[in-house]
Amino acid sequence: MTAIIPTSAPAAPAPAAATFESAAALATALDRELGRVIIGQDRVRREILTCLLAGGHCLLRGVPGLAKTLLIKTLADAIHLRFSRIQFTPDLMPSDILGTEVIEEDAATGKRHVRFIPGPVFANVILADEINRTPPRTQAALLEAMQEYQVTVGGVRHQLDRPLFVLATENPIEQEGTFPLPEAQLDRFMFNVLIEYPDADDERRILAETTHGDARAAGPVATGADLEAARVLVRELPAASNIVDYALRLTRATRPADPSAPQAVRDFVRWGAGPRAGQALLLGAKSAALLDGRTVPSPDDVARVALPVLRHRVLVNFQAEADGVSADEVITRLLAAVRP
Repeated sequence: MTAIIPTSAPAAPAPAAATFESAAALATALDRELGRVIIGQDRVRREILTCLLAGGHCLLRGVPGLAKTLLIKTLADAIHLRFSRIQFTPDLMPSDILGTEVIEEDAATGKRHVRFIPGPVFANVILADEINRTPPRTQAALLEAMQEYQVTVGGVRHQLDRPLFVLATENPIEQEGTFPLPEAQLDRFMFNVLIEYPDADDERRILAETTHGDARAAGPVATGADLEAARVLVRELPAASNIVDYALRLTRATRPADPSAPQAVRDFVRWGAGPRAGQALLLGAKSAALLDGRTVPSPDDVARVALPVLRHRVLVNFQAEADGVSADEVITRLLAAVRP
């Protein structure tokens, strides 16, 4: 048998940065298209767009029926990107995500060769639905893709197309038959976005406006290249030294052994955030500034993204669980103690 090893395509050249005006227009257009389909959930829409423009991946937590899948599919439609949904189950295998190699025989020559069949991870916007329902071995199959934009199958590296945006969902009310995500994988998600029930007015609009006529749909307002250029611009936005220092102080204050840690962290935190959290705070602040049409992030931008950046990186201890103190409450006290 003759095996022909597939080779991965060379990496694409880095995209050029967009102008600030075009990137800000893209952010506004995306928010408008999401708002046409998703009723309410303004905070959730903003946090997901902030994460998208910052070049990160997002963990989305919420009970069923809150339009998580619709929101992500709408986002893919608005940027005219390939969308892939992976339903995570206990029997899902890594090859079901990454792809597999098959042996084919040439009918003319009789020779056999190996062909790689790409899996659903070869898309631009990936919904990893109920990611905590599959064992850690399968969860880890996404690690290389999320961090290095490539997958390795049979010793061969295959490059993934950019942009790549992974949104994973967790159902917080069903814990039986679930596998908690390892801390290493949690840290790969830039944001952990909490989606809650809509208020009464928004829920009434949902009932009234989505039960007659055709379903709403978003139209494409940008290309993947536009998004990549906007992401480059976000990284190039300047951050003043006081903004960098604020992100640094917040990150270090989440660690119980650090002298700057407030009392709430010393009492209720087992492990604090690492340097990647500080990077996420800065990139998230820059992206939040772009969404507001500003070229420079402010301390308020850093504080605004602190909860989605830190809530999955601050691990509370047994005392916090016994006292009913959540990571969100610890972060809220941290923000009150560590001022810009």
